[in-house]
Amino acid sequence: MKEWDSFDKIVKAKGVWLTDSKGHKMMDAVASMWCNVWGHSNPQLIKAINQQSKKLQHSSQFNLTTEPAEELADSLVKISPGMHKVFYSDNGSSAMEIAIKIALQYWKNIGNKKKTEIATIENGYHGDTFGAMSVGYVPEFFGKFKKQLFSTIQFTVPNKYKMPNGFTLADYQNQCLDKIEKGFSKKDNIAAFVMESGAQVAGGVIIYPKGFQKKISQLCKKHDVLFVLDEIATGFGRLGSMVQYEEQKSIPDIVAYGKMLTGGYLTMAATLTNKKIYDSFLGEFNDWKHLFHGHTYTGNPIAAAVANENLKMYKKNNLIKKIQKISKVFEKFYDEISEIDIVGDIRHKGMLMGIELVKDKKRKTPISPKKSINKIFFDEGKKNGIYLRTLGNIVMLVPPLAISESELELLLKRTILTIKSAKSKVS
Repeated sequence: MKEWDSFDKIVKAKGVWLTDSKGHKMMDAVASMWCNVWGHSNPQLIKAINQQSKKLQHSSQFNLTTEPAEELADSLVKISPGMHKVFYSDNGSSAMEIAIKIALQYWKNIGNKKKTEIATIENGYHGDTFGAMSVGYVPEFFGKFKKQLFSTIQFTVPNKYKMPNGFTLADYQNQCLDKIEKGFSKKDNIAAFVMESGAQVAGGVIIYPKGFQKKISQLCKKHDVLFVLDEIATGFGRLGSMVQYEEQKSIPDIVAYGKMLTGGYLTMAATLTNKKIYDSFLGEFNDWKHLFHGHTYTGNPIAAAVANENLKMYKKNNLIKKIQKISKVFEKFYDEISEIDIVGDIRHKGMLMGIELVKDKKRKTPISPKKSINKIFFDEGKKNGIYLRTLGNIVMLVPPLAISESELELLLKRTILTIKSAKSKVS
């Protein structure tokens, strides 16, 4: 923390550009923490916020409802195959806490007291609260709290860049899946399997091999384990599809959305379940089957209104098809990025790219400068007019989804300049 003696104050933003108090402009290469869809200061989203704020700013959802929240729930169920009902919260960590609580309570509600354990993938990330840290344990982030977290059963994800010697990716994937199936077979107390949908993002931009997620969903059904997916960072177009689990052909029992739900303009998240899960919570009051969980700002009408407008804009502007086209721009820069001495690997899907920085390309040893990599890349990025944020030794590119081809090309060119100018400071 001592490295940061001051912070640039952002005073306005438009499109993909952030402007600080000194008039300096930077491209928002991380979509304001992976949530911005249409760029900043979009007039349609601002209009939706303003119109709703004049009618109803907030109303509790304890025994009450609102039109924007109901409309949004209907829309979310329609775009989410297999889902039936929606539980609102105000951030991704909370949405995953709710998913975990629902999964564990489901078994109790139907009279099964044995299923109490959660299975996960190593190095996954689901948020920073204690339940989310437990099921998404990234040692670098959460090691200081390890003794306070509840235990989980963790399985290996097939990382193409770090495969065991002598393995093909197919072999490695099958080995990982075999271990999961053996784990399920040995234990009959696993309540749920929790994983990010399509890719691990904060854990290093690990893109799953084709069929990996689908096979896990099949194993969950075979062994009567609830399948819980986190689409907070990977859904709504980030990986090139509106609902990532639909592309992965792996319908879950529970799914969580967040980040891009409101276009990145207000905080809101949602946890969806199928009918089987929802029905298990129905009963008389004295059955004690209801979910004891609630947020002050659950289903906030202004956030719901801007989310409704956001979803309409996806459809009206055919955004998913545009993403699939524009994301090919990343591929044009693979070779140029790979040729940089400190770049070990590039991982990309949709509007997400991770560039892994190494000391030694052959040994794949991560860079480890005395100063934080994040600080170095922030400072060097700023010089090149780009706002970058790294996670460990991974440079993350997570631009606003509606970025234009020319803007994405400019962003990638400035990223290359930044990696080259940072090279002497990190090696």
